[in-house]
Amino acid sequence: MLSRLKAHYQTIVPNLFQKIPVSYRRERIDTPDGDFLDLDWLDHEDSRRLVVLSHGLEGDSSRVYVASAARFFHQRGWQVLAWNCRSCSGEMNRTKKLYSHGQSEDLELVINHALAGGKLDRVVLVGYSMGGNLTLKYMGTMGNDRPAEVTHGVAFSAPVFIEHSADSLDLSENWIYRSKFRRALTAKIRAKEAQFPGRVDFSKLKDIQVWRDFDRHFSARIGGYDNLDDYYAYLSSGNFVGGTTAPVLIVNAKNDPIVPDACNPHDLAKKHPLINLETPDWGGHVGFALKGKSWNWMDERAMDFFAVGSRK
Repeated sequence: MLSRLKAHYQTIVPNLFQKIPVSYRRERIDTPDGDFLDLDWLDHEDSRRLVVLSHGLEGDSSRVYVASAARFFHQRGWQVLAWNCRSCSGEMNRTKKLYSHGQSEDLELVINHALAGGKLDRVVLVGYSMGGNLTLKYMGTMGNDRPAEVTHGVAFSAPVFIEHSADSLDLSENWIYRSKFRRALTAKIRAKEAQFPGRVDFSKLKDIQVWRDFDRHFSARIGGYDNLDDYYAYLSSGNFVGGTTAPVLIVNAKNDPIVPDACNPHDLAKKHPLINLETPDWGGHVGFALKGKSWNWMDERAMDFFAVGSRK
């Protein structure tokens, strides 16, 4: 019981009570399907190195874990790009899509946009929770088509096999996360339904018993899927990351309350020379606070991995 309380403490406290103000420069880019993405930059005029930061579910570039990394890397000479998924930058997006754990084509668009100026020699990726899953899926699906400048990807607290994370939300002790996500996502799906009526049946809300029911009736439908298993297969980076041609690091704490061990690709990491999996005992879900420091352990671990790459 004490260990579970500690896990929730390590998850909630660093992200709820800490504030890290960052003065980003915002840029809006268009997507090929008529939508937009908002990109938040910390410029570094003399640097040709860029770190791309991807936030978690219902997050944005202002979240503590993103802002901490932005400041940490910028202070050490890197340019920073913290992008916001569709509908996550303070304005509802234009198309029928919202965003999802599997929509790595948006991350691809962001990276290609950053590279288009021809002023970068190196790009590294760091993602958190959903953003970690997006990072891993991008690395796997790009494979040999990966831009040479993109050298490494790191994912923290990533639900690599999404169905297991969905099931973990149904645990009684996880009511706080379940309630938060359901409330936020329901509001966003209602807003999307107002834009494009008839896609979902809100009468099904009364029938929700487990998180899979919510995904089946709402998330999958908004994402264009009728079959939940097919939707989860599309979302799960574990089905794609084996295609990576550059080193990736997956860090999932053993005490993560919503990313259980079943999410970890143990067998793949044992066989694949470029996939590194670490499961520290502590950290919770995108917590990993360091006492007395203005940054967290995730910032340090990512920087170290970019310096040395795969340890295999």
